[in-house]
Formats: sequence, C-alpha cells, structure tokens
Amino acid sequence: MTTSEVTDVSQDTYEHEYRNYVDGERQKTVSALYKQNHEKQTLEFVLEQKKIVADRLASREYTMTMWDALKLLDTLVDESDPDTSSAQTVHAFQTAEAIRLVHPDNDWLQLIGLLHDMGKMLCFTLKLEQWAVVGDTFPVGCKHDPSIVFHEFFVNNPDTKNPKLSTEDGIYQKGCGFDNVHFSYGHDEYFYQVCVNNKCLLPEEALTIIRYHSFYPWHNKGAYKHLENEKDRRNMHWILEFNKFDLYSKRPELPAMSELMSYYGAILKKYFPVEELAW
Repeated sequence: MTTSEVTDVSQDTYEHEYRNYVDGERQKTVSALYKQNHEKQTLEFVLEQKKIVADRLASREYTMTMWDALKLLDTLVDESDPDTSSAQTVHAFQTAEAIRLVHPDNDWLQLIGLLHDMGKMLCFTLKLEQWAVVGDTFPVGCKHDPSIVFHEFFVNNPDTKNPKLSTEDGIYQKGCGFDNVHFSYGHDEYFYQVCVNNKCLLPEEALTIIRYHSFYPWHNKGAYKHLENEKDRRNMHWILEFNKFDLYSKRPELPAMSELMSYYGAILKKYFPVEELAW
C-alpha cells in the first residue's frame, strides 16, 4: 500500500466530529483525566514503569489468553475518550470490522484493529489508574509541544522546571527516531512490549501502529518531526490509515461478536503462536 492509496477522510470532518476536547458530553471526565496525566507523567515516572513492566514480563508472573484479556477489558470504559463511552470490546470489534471492509486482504491490519487497545490491561495487571494508561501520548525528557491536548495542565509537571528536560531536544539528538525516545507511559508502549516479549510475528508496520497510534501531536499536528527518523517517516502513513478506522468506527450499533470469534481467532494464531501470553 502506498500513501496515495490511503483512504481519504477530510480534516474538517476529523476536527469537528471527533476528538472534541472543548465542549463534548464527556468534557468533565476527560479534562480531569488529562490534568492528572500531564502533572504526573514525568521522565522519572516513565523510566520506573518501563523497568517494572520489563521485569514483570520476563518473570511471566501474570499470564492470560488474548481472548480472556479482551473479555476483561469489556469492564473498562476509557475516561480519556471524548467520543464514546462504549466498552473496549465493542470498540475493538467495530474497528476491526471497519478495516476488514476496506482492507479484506490485509489480515494483520484487521487484527491490529481488534487488539490495538489491549495495553489497557495495565488497569488490571498493574492496577494503574487511567491517567497512566489511556489518552494521547507525548515525549518526555524534552519540551511539551503546545499541540498536546490540554497543554495548560503541564504547568504543574516537575519536568517543565528542569532546564535539561524542557528544551526542544531535551535529552535527545535530532533525528534519533521515536524508538529511542521515552513517551508518556500508557497502553501503547505496554502492549508493544507485550507483543515483543511474547515473540509475536507481526510485521514492523503493525508494531509501529501499536506503539504510536496515540501519538497525535506527531501524526495529526506535525509536532516532534525533529526527532523522527526514516523508519518513522516510512510507517507514518500506516498510522494515519489505521487511525481513521479507530476514530470513525465509533458507532452505536454492535457487531455480532460471537460470529467473528472463529475468523479473528485464526488470524490471532497466525501472529501469536503462543496462546498463554505474559502480561
């Protein structure tokens, strides 16, 4: 697939019908979530969480099948989402089916539609509060770009008062690539690490979507381009393509989930040969 083949959705539709952080119905809940997120997501916190997760995955202390994890997520409603209060499994199947309709021959992209938010298992495996699990992601260890939603809440983040962590480049080198940048911790990074540590067979493009699909300041606002490298540029159009289904599949009607289990189960086995995964 080339950039020219990406499904067209107008920016006007994107900005006005979805991701309303100004006066949406869930504004109070969403704003409160981001206030905590922006005040507490520091470089120190992120490095601590990365170590905790690495140790936990290596120990295989907590194991579960993907299907059981998906069922568990059915009890979770994302407090950062201004568009919907649907349970996670509804959104997962809606996204997967929307992708399947447009990309019937791309099974890994369909699977990512189903699994992209599995990192929200952090609410159960590590019992983290949602401010450390959901929402848009952004680099830590450098200046917080003004394009980040609710940017005003960074005023109480300790890193903003650290000269080494508040310049444009911060602790990084220009062009270092996002794989070498620390991001606010959450479900993107966590599920990426779950996939890698469980030796999944997903292609690079799929892993990139998992790791950066919530990095809206970059792929929607054009921020932090000074840190990207060729790999990031190469895979960006896949994230843009995926995010249209992630956003625009949010509809009230429910897919017939029971009828889809065998279809997605076969794809799951193809890319995740180990049934019991370490979380």
